[in-house]
Amino acid sequence: MELHLRRDLRYGLAFSGGVDSCCLLALLVREGYDVKAYTVRGAFQLERDMADADALVGRLGAQREVIPVDVWHGHEDILANPQNRCYLCKRMVFETILSHMAEEGRQVLLDGTNASDNPARRPGMRALVELGVRSPLREAGLTKDDVRALSRELGLPTADKPSYACYAVYHPAGQRITPESLQTAAEDFWRERDGQR
Repeated sequence: MELHLRRDLRYGLAFSGGVDSCCLLALLVREGYDVKAYTVRGAFQLERDMADADALVGRLGAQREVIPVDVWHGHEDILANPQNRCYLCKRMVFETILSHMAEEGRQVLLDGTNASDNPARRPGMRALVELGVRSPLREAGLTKDDVRALSRELGLPTADKPSYACYAVYHPAGQRITPESLQTAAEDFWRERDGQR
């Protein structure tokens, strides 16, 4: 696959540890792009995704920074859990990464959005447009199945990893998110997931 990216720019990658961002990071490293992965780590993220992210970065020898975010302080708009919470959260994540990138002179933020991702079902994608985030997998027309197939070719352990959103997605819609309610949502999620194995 050919990435339509300039060689003279320094990139940042929003890196969650999911199938898409793992595949994109592997491609960028293989092709020799100047890229650094940024993982925003907060209460909403699945710890198992974080473990996958840690393992892959080590395997690829990629540059990476983990940015801790305390969502419980200073993010009341997100905790209120409004209809556009995904957008607000995604914008906060990207703005946090962009701030760190600016300190290092990195010019373009990338993410792992693919061609199967439907903007109508993913309100957070609005933040990509507003902040100028590029999605090379989507730009190349790669669907989720394509990304999984490419991940297998690259020998990535995440090729068949299930796709999950953050814990907040499993929280009752419209109800304010608290540490206790998020913990309950997380427990319900893992109980249901592990029961399906």
